[in-house]
Amino acid sequence: MEKNARKLLAQNLRVLRFKRGWTQEQVSHESGLHRTYITHIEGAKSNVGIDQLDKLAHAFGIPIRELFDRPLIECARE
Repeated sequence: MEKNARKLLAQNLRVLRFKRGWTQEQVSHESGLHRTYITHIEGAKSNVGIDQLDKLAHAFGIPIRELFDRPLIECARE
């Protein structure tokens, strides 16, 4: 099943958040993005700009490209 970038980002963001045991509020605090915006990203309802991607990646301590790697849930199963 082919995934578009928005859905892949949404899924990977949720996986990263759950792995750290963070709430959306904690992601918001770490990234400087509003909590409702995090909700929209995780729901694949927002078109996320490069600056926001940079903030998310920085919050998780990863390069931006990892937000779009194959679904992280699949990586965790290997």
